[in-house]
Amino acid sequence: METKSENASFGGVQGVYAHASEATGTDMTFGLFLPEEARFGPVPILWYLSGLTCTHENAMTKAGAQQFAAEYGIAICFPDTSPRGEGVADDDSFDMGQGASYYVNSTQDPWAKHFRMWDYVTEELPRLIGQEFAVDLDRQAITGHSMGGHGALTIGMGLGSERFASISAFSPMCRTMDSDWGTRQLGLYLGDDREAWRKHDASEVMRERGFDGPVLVDTGTADQFWDKLKPGALAGAMADARQQGSFRLQPGYDHSYFFVSTFIEDHIRFHAEALYG
Repeated sequence: METKSENASFGGVQGVYAHASEATGTDMTFGLFLPEEARFGPVPILWYLSGLTCTHENAMTKAGAQQFAAEYGIAICFPDTSPRGEGVADDDSFDMGQGASYYVNSTQDPWAKHFRMWDYVTEELPRLIGQEFAVDLDRQAITGHSMGGHGALTIGMGLGSERFASISAFSPMCRTMDSDWGTRQLGLYLGDDREAWRKHDASEVMRERGFDGPVLVDTGTADQFWDKLKPGALAGAMADARQQGSFRLQPGYDHSYFFVSTFIEDHIRFHAEALYG
């Protein structure tokens, strides 16, 4: 593992690190904020999955999360959104290929060689961080924005409360199986069998299994991608599943990091309550 940078932040350290990934077969970069408490022993960790076109850097620099993570004594990891580099498959559109993994393990060429982000985020990166940093992997929570909100929900529910104490999402893609942000992409990554797509549709997973723990979802009423995100599908699925949690529509907010930074304190406090009991 290579240390790219480390900066003091709110009494803790915001680092950027790179390593050779077995899951993706590429070098991967991630950001990790460690609060001051990590100097004395392992702290809980919150995973933040970013959206389309983002790298590890977007949320790390724009969400304003470090201040509140420091207040509550929580580490935050900011993984990249996809494998990158020479020889990695890509697409001319912004919503497919590099920067747009949808956090799936692809089974179709040319994507299957490197696009194994489910395994990277759920297995390889936690293992590496647990080995290298003062992080308590028995206390994990997950959140994300847009495509990352989709990933947080599907991964969080997929692995369940045995892995995560809580799940939250900002403006998540809620219904990928019949959306402009999902149908083409899941078909190319996973093939024509729509049954294989189901575990990567947050509304389907919510309706089928839900989550044995608290869930918090925020979406802005002025979100310019409302028709692609399909928030009504997830709200209905949460109601049908009688899911413990909150689905909040925030008046006047759009899809940007101005929205995320406005409500990031709420989300970190929500996760702190679950992580610390």
